[in-house]
Amino acid sequence: MATNITWHPSLSRTERNSYRKQRGFTIWFTGLSASGKSTIATALEQHLLHLGHAAYRLDGDNVRFGLNKDLGFSEKDRNENIRRIAEVAKLFADSSTIAITSFISPYRSDRATARALHAAPSSNPDDEPLAFIEVFVDIPLEEAEKRDPKGLYKKAREGKIPEFTGISAPYEEPENPEIKIRSHETTVEDAVREIVEFLEGRGLLKA
Repeated sequence: MATNITWHPSLSRTERNSYRKQRGFTIWFTGLSASGKSTIATALEQHLLHLGHAAYRLDGDNVRFGLNKDLGFSEKDRNENIRRIAEVAKLFADSSTIAITSFISPYRSDRATARALHAAPSSNPDDEPLAFIEVFVDIPLEEAEKRDPKGLYKKAREGKIPEFTGISAPYEEPENPEIKIRSHETTVEDAVREIVEFLEGRGLLKA
């Protein structure tokens, strides 16, 4: 634990939102490998940027090239992977940016921790809590295996990848996600439209 540190207050979240003319929040995609998380998240990021919103996507593989390159795939390392991402997403959201995360994030407890982090009060008592929108990209395991664009399921079935989510490691489905998308039954465009309509309905985006 770090010691001899002091929190330095900055602009209030309300001020920042006013200057940037948008609210920051986090859209947290979760689902099995090959469920379509990254594809939908990328399309959503592009759509929001096209509309003039500041948005940035944090992707599971991409983050492991840098920030989390010291982590493996044990349960402990997966927990730490998601903890760091939640902290980074919160920083983006606090800066009045729309943070879009695309991670398997297989454990309910880790996702609950990420949500609680966003709900925590800021140093300014007048600031609203940061919204956290969980998007469950649902797909049957057999459908994900049929896609298998990286060949990971095949390797996992052959025992070449230990602790692979859905095969040799668990995936705990969200119990009450804000949005549930059955990616094998819808198009990417319709998925993006559903998310945007939800955000507009919540007042997070201007319709």
